Amino acid sequence: MNEPKISVGILFEKKIKFEIHGNFRIKGGSQFLTGIYKAKVVNDRIELSQNENIFQFENEILLVPSNHSAEHFTLRDVTIGVKFHWERKEKQSFRGWLKLLRIGNIIHAINIVPLEEYLTSVISSEMSAKGTLQLLKAHAIVSRSWVMAQLVKAKKIAKENIKYETVEKSEEELIRWYDREDHEHFDVCADDHCQRYQGITKIYTDISKTAVNETRGLVLMSGDEICDARFSKSCGGISESFENIWEPVHYNYLVPVVDYKYEPENYLIDFSKERNASKWILSSPPAFCNTTDKQVLSQVLLDYDQETTDFYRWKVEYTQAELSTLMKEKSGIDFGEILDFIPLERGASARLIKLKVVGTKRTMTIGKELEIRKLLSKSHLYSAAIVFEKLDEVNGVPQKFILHGAGWGHGAGLCQIGAALMAQSGFFFDEILSHYYKNTTLKKNY
Repeated sequence: MNEPKISVGILFEKKIKFEIHGNFRIKGGSQFLTGIYKAKVVNDRIELSQNENIFQFENEILLVPSNHSAEHFTLRDVTIGVKFHWERKEKQSFRGWLKLLRIGNIIHAINIVPLEEYLTSVISSEMSAKGTLQLLKAHAIVSRSWVMAQLVKAKKIAKENIKYETVEKSEEELIRWYDREDHEHFDVCADDHCQRYQGITKIYTDISKTAVNETRGLVLMSGDEICDARFSKSCGGISESFENIWEPVHYNYLVPVVDYKYEPENYLIDFSKERNASKWILSSPPAFCNTTDKQVLSQVLLDYDQETTDFYRWKVEYTQAELSTLMKEKSGIDFGEILDFIPLERGASARLIKLKVVGTKRTMTIGKELEIRKLLSKSHLYSAAIVFEKLDEVNGVPQKFILHGAGWGHGAGLCQIGAALMAQSGFFFDEILSHYYKNTTLKKNY
């Protein structure tokens, strides 16, 4: 098998401004472009302009560099952290091909790049490129496995003409998960929905390149299949099962893992019993990801991630007015005043899978974990491993809610902060992988 090229969706706007550094040729033509350009949709066509020079195309433009390693392009106003608490815009630069694709009145800017080069940016964008070699090698294998599994999955969906459902809805229940539903026109996106990819903007250390080069082609395997390897910032002490977060499919390598050297003492980790979940979330059990070591955290958390410091155990407070207004804005459902939150189902990490919301006007069950996180925050709660504290009741209506939480992210697969501490403590990349992904082997695919 040869190293694949992948297409990464970067920017989706009505107008896009970009710079070409070097000489890029329009595929199918002979003219070379360089400098600053603007692209917009005019009369159902893509209009590309530079000063007085204007080109028009039906639906797609493919710009190819004359020298891959020496030339690149820069996109302005790329949004990162979409709908998360650190959302912002950046100027980002990329090697490889630039595809401009018109979908309706929106232009998609898509980068087509060799997989290994993509990975060097991913491990530098998902974490600090100054991490330890063992951590970066582990993450390179995880990220490579994940993207290759997505390529296989996309081919299967296309070949079998599978209708990919991500929502189950009725008058009493809304169960939704978020995975591949937005990516019909490219392989993966460049943000946290998939894997952070910020081009050559973030490739700036030799160690990140070494980590990718020394693991070139290596993937995690489960039997004959490449693992759909997932990861998050902090599992909160125990990792979560795949089927509790995404589609109802069981993978024997994405199963609960206690993120420590031994089972936690003085805790019952059957979180189907709410008292066990409350004790777990309201305390601070030992775990690899339970660390305040700044040297470890700086390997995982980029500058804007370090704006968050309370990732292992945290709390959020709302007044009744704030919470009822927020939930109506986020869901479009008028619950009235919020009376109670009743956990109906939790996963092995104590993350909520189903939550009953009881209001004066409406009662409804919400799931899965990301839908719950979206409902209860202006962006996303750090995690769905939460317990609710009701305060100051007036005529049976709480006037204040405190949400106590554990972990950061969905919690499945590799726990990035836990893996960083393991690497710092002397574990090798394969030991880190075997800790987080049970029942797997390593295989060199190319």
